[in-house]
Amino acid sequence: PRDARAFACWQPVLYSYFRSSCSFRVRIALAWKGIDYDYRAVHLIKDGGEHHTPEYVARNPMHEVPTLEIDGHTLIQSTAIIEYLEESRPDLPKLLPSDPAARAIVRSMVETIASDTQPVQNLRVLKYLVRTLDRSDEEKQEWGRHWIANGLRGLECLLAKYAGKYCYGDQVTVADVVLVPQLYNASRFNVDMSEFPIIQRIAQELNELDAFKAAHPHVQPDCPEDLRTK
Repeated sequence: PRDARAFACWQPVLYSYFRSSCSFRVRIALAWKGIDYDYRAVHLIKDGGEHHTPEYVARNPMHEVPTLEIDGHTLIQSTAIIEYLEESRPDLPKLLPSDPAARAIVRSMVETIASDTQPVQNLRVLKYLVRTLDRSDEEKQEWGRHWIANGLRGLECLLAKYAGKYCYGDQVTVADVVLVPQLYNASRFNVDMSEFPIIQRIAQELNELDAFKAAHPHVQPDCPEDLRTK
């Protein structure tokens, strides 16, 4: 095992794509904890996708973003990265409650999105639908819309039991960190949000927080000019 103290003076490096919801999660967590980092853009569309280059695959064998280089480690998978930040920097603002049952509930909300919703509407699945299964763009949109709405329905039920100002009570948690990026996807797929009043209310609160504003896709260095927040 590497001693993280030996790398304490190194600036973390985040390999990210502005519109990637998984990258968005990690950007929120880094901003929430006040961790500065270097941003390295990995374009998922240009030239067939920069995440498929040998140089990048050596860092992330899943051909995905994000990847975080920190403390001498190269970490992949957004929720694992966030857990590392939580555990390795206990003095920084937290994203998990201290009570074990509360932590389990928050993690169940996280997995509702991170395991059950986002993976079936991500870019590689959509590409497979169109290029291999010969589905139309309209069918691709309907696929994404269906699975996002399905996941949000389950989350809305959990929030009816546990939400306060945010997803779990009045503390910002990892559940909030994964919610907002998924709602960015919901907007892209034109999901009807009227059946999710609790989610909409929480999102309004979260979108006013500086960490969430700083992590938004439209303020990232690789965001196209026509989408950039002025």
